[in-house]
Amino acid sequence: MKIIISSILLLFVITIQAQKTSFSSEALNDTFVSFEGNNITFSEILESHKGKTILIDIWAGWCKDCIIGMPKVKELQKKNKDVVFLFLSLDKTQETWKKVIDKYKMEGEHYFIPLGWKSPFCSSIDLDWVPRYMIVNPEGEISLYKAIKADDEILIEILKK
Repeated sequence: MKIIISSILLLFVITIQAQKTSFSSEALNDTFVSFEGNNITFSEILESHKGKTILIDIWAGWCKDCIIGMPKVKELQKKNKDVVFLFLSLDKTQETWKKVIDKYKMEGEHYFIPLGWKSPFCSSIDLDWVPRYMIVNPEGEISLYKAIKADDEILIEILKK
């Protein structure tokens, strides 16, 4: 009986974690670098798109799955013209980051995460894999906390709304 109750509680905790609907203050205050080289907080980025649906793509140029997923992201962009696409990079250097963006002709807003995996942003969202896709709705709430494929059925369904 104890095992069953423990299992149910663990499942409940995992479900609650998976359903985060807002970013922590640590994530919001984390500083990224824009493609132009300016520092900007994550909250400032979100604020600049207030009232819009935002798809966040956390990726890296060294990530095979990220590169494979890029054509699927481009398809999403074609089908969802009213969605803001934010690309947050975990590349090791800004030079590499910019080269990969140019090489794959990635369109959208691009930001570099200087502290990488150990950044307050990545830690607060429990980042354990890239690519990682998140969706923020026009009200500023997280509608999709975690998807690892751009053709994830739930991701596509949320974008249709």
